[in-house]
Amino acid sequence: MTDSKYFTTTKKGEIFELKAELNSDKKEKKKEAVKKVIASMTVGKDVSALFPDVVNCMQTDNLELKKLVYLYLMNYAKSQPDMAIMAVNTFVKDCEDPNPLIRALAVRTMGCIRVDKITEYLCEPLRKCLKDEDPYVRKTAAVCVAKLHDINAQLVEDQGFLDTLKDLISDSNPMVVANAVAALSEIAESHPNSNLLDLNPQTINKLLTALNECTEWGQIFILDCLANYTPRDDRESQSICERVTPRLSHANSAVVLSAVKVLMKFMEMLPKDLDYYGTLLKKLAPPLVTLLSAEPELQYVALRNINLIVQRRPEILKHEMKVFFVKYNDPIYVKLEKLDIMIRLASQANIAQVLAELKEYATEVDVDFVRKAVRAIGRCAIKVEQSAERCVSTLLDLIQTKVNYVVQEAIVVIKDIFRKYPNKYESVIATLCENLDSLDEPEARAAMIWIVGEYAERIDNADELLESFLEGFHDESTQVQLQLLTAIVKLFLKKPTETQELVQQVLSLATQDSDNPDLRDRGYIYWRLLSTDPVAAKEVVLAEKPLISEETDLIEPTLLEELICHIGTLASVYHKPPSAFVEGSRGVQHKRLPGSAGSGESVDSPDPGSAAGVTEAPPAVIPSQGDLLGDLLNLDLTPPTTTGPPPAPSSGMQLGAMDLLGGGLDSLMGDESEPLGGDLGGSAAMGAGFGAPPAAMPASFSAPVSGGLDDLFDLGGGVGMPMGAYSPPKTVWLPAMKAKGLEITGTFARRAGVIQMEMTLTNKAMSVMTDFAIQFNRNSFGLAPAGPLQVLTPLSPNQSIEVSLPLSTVGPVMKMEPLTNLQVAVKNNIDVFYFSSQYPISMLFVEDGKMERQVFLATWKDISNDNEAQFQIKDCHLSSDAASNKLQGSNVFTIAKRTVEGQDMLYQSMKLTNGIWVLAELRVQAGNPNFTVSLKCRAPEVSQCVFQSYEAMLKN
Repeated sequence: MTDSKYFTTTKKGEIFELKAELNSDKKEKKKEAVKKVIASMTVGKDVSALFPDVVNCMQTDNLELKKLVYLYLMNYAKSQPDMAIMAVNTFVKDCEDPNPLIRALAVRTMGCIRVDKITEYLCEPLRKCLKDEDPYVRKTAAVCVAKLHDINAQLVEDQGFLDTLKDLISDSNPMVVANAVAALSEIAESHPNSNLLDLNPQTINKLLTALNECTEWGQIFILDCLANYTPRDDRESQSICERVTPRLSHANSAVVLSAVKVLMKFMEMLPKDLDYYGTLLKKLAPPLVTLLSAEPELQYVALRNINLIVQRRPEILKHEMKVFFVKYNDPIYVKLEKLDIMIRLASQANIAQVLAELKEYATEVDVDFVRKAVRAIGRCAIKVEQSAERCVSTLLDLIQTKVNYVVQEAIVVIKDIFRKYPNKYESVIATLCENLDSLDEPEARAAMIWIVGEYAERIDNADELLESFLEGFHDESTQVQLQLLTAIVKLFLKKPTETQELVQQVLSLATQDSDNPDLRDRGYIYWRLLSTDPVAAKEVVLAEKPLISEETDLIEPTLLEELICHIGTLASVYHKPPSAFVEGSRGVQHKRLPGSAGSGESVDSPDPGSAAGVTEAPPAVIPSQGDLLGDLLNLDLTPPTTTGPPPAPSSGMQLGAMDLLGGGLDSLMGDESEPLGGDLGGSAAMGAGFGAPPAAMPASFSAPVSGGLDDLFDLGGGVGMPMGAYSPPKTVWLPAMKAKGLEITGTFARRAGVIQMEMTLTNKAMSVMTDFAIQFNRNSFGLAPAGPLQVLTPLSPNQSIEVSLPLSTVGPVMKMEPLTNLQVAVKNNIDVFYFSSQYPISMLFVEDGKMERQVFLATWKDISNDNEAQFQIKDCHLSSDAASNKLQGSNVFTIAKRTVEGQDMLYQSMKLTNGIWVLAELRVQAGNPNFTVSLKCRAPEVSQCVFQSYEAMLKN
């Protein structure tokens, strides 16, 4: 009979029966009892009461029974640390057992028991096992060092285990080498700056020798370690590639991807005219193609990785287009990924084949897939110029099908084709206008409005078409509203006499009736341009647009380099750097490909010599209508490389970047001293009816809003030293009448990174109070006393004493209501008294809560908008700099500051002791005592508490 019988019983009084069986003299009965205990533990019953009885069963020669007892120990040692020490002697004894399986089992279990008290007893047995004669014991001990380092890093370093681990890299057994590498890599991750894995040619040679004889997971550890090595020259690089190449034919896809990662990295150092370089390119294609015959989930991971590889080195798979054709039974996520790679591989040689496929896909039943297929046709037209005409006629055929979502997608991509090939395909505009009434999606409506505005002079009834959109202006999405505003201004500049009323109407809607800051900003800019200098307005609004690039969705090169170094990991599936989704204290290292940093060499340049020092201008890419924060943080994410004064701006500075911040508006708007709405000439037709912008426009708009890009992240200007951390005033926590004469008033403070509970104990009774002690209930953030309550002298009647109790955040956790509620028990010689208090969440803001700018942007975009909460802070008379200083004193760090319409926006980050990040946008309007704060967090339940702390910190 199988062991399933142990899971079927649910008797009452079972614990008592098991206790008796565990203490039985019969070995079989004991084993049965332990199995029942493990079964109960597995289904979630609490059998911790049997701890001493189970531990007694450890003294046995039966390997199966010993394994079961060890399993139980691992589970309950944390909740019963004092009991677990009873088992230490048996562990030490088992570590010297003649059977290597038992020695390894003992050391493995000791590593899994995460109890501080036991770690010191573990050192001696572990030292012996690291030098054990049996490789199975040594490999287990190697992993145990990493586990012990996680519990007590200092102990591991003091005991010299790291040096022993480094010696194991030279071990004769490949599995020991693999585990030593895995353990050192794990430890090095938590100490990014320590040079633990000192990789040199001798070590690399040992790793490559072990690679051939390891298990598959051992091979992955070694390959990942090799990927962190930078060869000295191209000869060493080639030698390593030759020895790693056989791994490409491994049956395990993880080994294949790890090998691909190493080869992709080391190929960077190989000259492209080398014969071996071409051979290596050919060898990389078959294993990647083979991965696509696995099950769909593996295919998806492979495709996400191939997507990165194709962006870096398209030549690897340029002849494998057919593999990426979609099969009828592929899941949608595989289909969409294949489609993406097809576009990346499309070239003049295979475009006919690709277009035939895409046209077929556009008649499928899956809506998402059809949409992506139609977009893909447009991307082909932009990428391969020779195919543009064929693509346009294919899109027109699809529009004739009158299938609503197909028509809408086709219009969106035709807009991009017009941008790429001006004055070539405008004859199709009439066909597009016929479908105007059927458009109901924002992107399609915006695309159609852009076409009408851009080609207004070719469309007789352009004003009527745009006016029909204007009727429901406030119901449209922001994207459509912005496009409609620009299109009507374009129309006015092309046909001023007929459309003056229309433009007046749209500017009024955008500036006076809208609460969207982007829309208002654009409305004010157009209004002022048109009212001051219509000629300049024409030059700006109707300026010739740059041709768009075919690769609008390429990953940014430095990010792509980093992702190539993470092939085969989650980062390569998410297409995000690990720092964007790994939260916690461990430092995430940013990896780069060797030889590519700063080389200026484009990926496809055939001759490295010819490209030296010449960086190709990046293609102009259509900017997406991102959110305000995205626009702000995308402007300039690189810190200045010099420490001296900033360089003087060149005369050719881009206006686009300046416009976003407002600093460049002055050059557009003429002399600053001119009155805002004065009659500054211009053509009569345009000047008529254009007075000053409405009163809603701030008077300070004419002043430069910011000093350009240099100011964006320069928080030094005008921002003084941060003030001290906020600490609320003391309040009565425990009144004397409820505690037999003991009164406790208190508050919380954070000093030098330590949370303090500061209390005044007053004795209002007639007798002396002694023997004070304190205990906390489980709470939301694991607050617990870091030491005893220090009341060293007896507390006499009518006497008060100040006590400061340091707190840790490693106590047991349970969600409280409200979240920051703390239930406390205080004992003295008279009785035990209970009270609860609420701590401000700002006490939990840690000192390393300043987020990197790139990470801030990625995280803000990544957190769902449903997790955003907005609050008003009223009656706060502070400037933005003063607010920033005050908040920084409490570990709320300002990442960026920007000014729009006289309103300062501070982008801030803070990190709680449990690793949760909170991102904030604080809006401060000069002269307005009401602030607005928007908070985004993956755990939205903390937002209310963070807002309350903001209010308290700013008003303190």
